[in-house]
Amino acid sequence: MRGWKRVLLPSRAALTALALLVAACGHRGAKPVTGPSPVTTGISRDEVEALWARAKTEYARGHWRKAATLLERVTLEVPDRDTLAIEARFRLAECYLGQKSQLQAAREFRKVSDDTPDAALAPDALLRAGDAYADLWRRPELDPTYGQTALATYQELVNRYPDSPATARGRLRIAELEEFFARKEFKAAEYYYKLKAYDSAILYLKDIAATYPRAAVTPAALLRLVESYRKVGYAEDLLETCSYIRRYHPTSPGVDASCPAPKDGPAPPSAGT
Repeated sequence: MRGWKRVLLPSRAALTALALLVAACGHRGAKPVTGPSPVTTGISRDEVEALWARAKTEYARGHWRKAATLLERVTLEVPDRDTLAIEARFRLAECYLGQKSQLQAAREFRKVSDDTPDAALAPDALLRAGDAYADLWRRPELDPTYGQTALATYQELVNRYPDSPATARGRLRIAELEEFFARKEFKAAEYYYKLKAYDSAILYLKDIAATYPRAAVTPAALLRLVESYRKVGYAEDLLETCSYIRRYHPTSPGVDASCPAPKDGPAPPSAGT
C-alpha cells in the first residue's frame, strides 16, 4: 500500500545470533568461577599437599623411583607455572638423574628453565641440565657430543643469568670441561706424533695452545709442539714457541731441555756467511 514503508523482519537465524551476542556481552564483566585450590584435575589442595609431603619424604630417603612417581602426579595436578609445580619438576629431574636417566633428567631441567625462565630455580635447573649432559661424557677419548652439549648449556647459563650463584658453579664446570677437551686433543696429537705424522700433530697442538691456554696439559702440549717443529725443521716457529713458553710457562718441567735460554751476546753467523 502507498504511504507504508516496507519493513524487513529479521530471520530466525539472525534472532538466534543476536540472542547469543547479548548473552556474551552480559557475561563479559563476570568473574571466572574458581575452585577451592589451583589444581587441574579436581582434587583438593590438601590432597596435593599430602602427595607433596610423601614425595619429599621418599626424595630425602633417596628412593628415586618412588619419589618420581609421586612428583609426576604433583606436576599433573598443579598448573605448570605454580611454584609447587616448578619445584616438583626440578626434584623430578633430580630423581631421574639419581636413576642414571641423564637425558630424561636434562629434558625436565630444561623444561623448568625454558618454560619458567623467571623462576628462582631456573638458573639452577640450567646448571643441572649441563651436569646431566656432562655426566654422559666421562672419558676424554669417547665421542665428545654430550660434552659439547654440556659446555653449550653452561655457557647459556652464564649468558642468561650472569649474576646467579649457579653461574659461578657453571664457570667452574666450563673450566673442568675445557680440561677434558684439551686432554682429548693432546691424546690425538700424541697419536700422530708417534706415527711421525708431525704436521697433523702440530695442528692439534696449536689448537690446544690457542683454545685452552689455561688447561693443565697446555705446557706439555707446547713442549711437544717444539719437538714437532724440530722434527720437521720449522726453525722460526720453534723459536717463537720457545719464546712463548719461556714467557708464560717458565717453570714447566722440560722447558730448559727443549728451549734452552739464549746465550748473551750476538748470535753466531749462519753457515755460508
